[in-house]
Amino acid sequence: MSTTALLRSEWIKIRSLRSVAGSLIAVFLVTMAVAVLTSATVGQAEADEADAELVFGAFYALNFGQIAAISFGATAISSEYLNGALRMSLAAVPRRTHFYTVKMALIGGAALAVGLITTFSSFLSGQLFMGEYAMGLGEPGALRAVIGGAIYLALMALFAAGLTVLLRCAIAVLSLLIPFILIVSFVVGDVAGGAADYLPDRAGRLVLHQHPEGSLGPWTGLAVTAGWAAVTLLAGWWALRRRDA
Repeated sequence: MSTTALLRSEWIKIRSLRSVAGSLIAVFLVTMAVAVLTSATVGQAEADEADAELVFGAFYALNFGQIAAISFGATAISSEYLNGALRMSLAAVPRRTHFYTVKMALIGGAALAVGLITTFSSFLSGQLFMGEYAMGLGEPGALRAVIGGAIYLALMALFAAGLTVLLRCAIAVLSLLIPFILIVSFVVGDVAGGAADYLPDRAGRLVLHQHPEGSLGPWTGLAVTAGWAAVTLLAGWWALRRRDA
């Protein structure tokens, strides 16, 4: 099967499976809802605080959007392990590396495209409620945060996708990653100090800061997250090649 045909086939899977398409749409809907809600209710009050970081605060909603991105990456892969779907996919595309590369490229590309729409829309919509504290994309660090935030969402989707190939179960991946990001990462951060900046979620979110502190810069932090994603993708590739479908 050609790459173009394989891309078309995999896109049909994403579009037609409710759990997968719903997770992808949720990246946009959840982030937008939280961004508008927080900006409209507490946005100006928090911006008035002396230590407020307006750019980072504008992307608070990505804390929730990343959960949807992780869910998308996990469910897009776990659907292959239902009712023998992977056996049929590999029967159509015997070259496992080709199948895996195209599937992951589509997952990452879809997450990036939706991520860009999400970060631009949520940032601009949130600023409508910020009054005198409203910023434009010309604010130092704002455009970088918009683009970097979208890349971060795509990397987290790929991180989850690679891990799902390794574990063969979306529930296991979500049970591992979501508590880690919401709870463990903050606990480790309090204990480990600067070393916690190298965790995948904390490193990637440095790109959202106007003036990141610590040993990593905004783009190097995103590179660390890309490294984590690359490790799980390589592990997933190895597992797919070595295991029976």
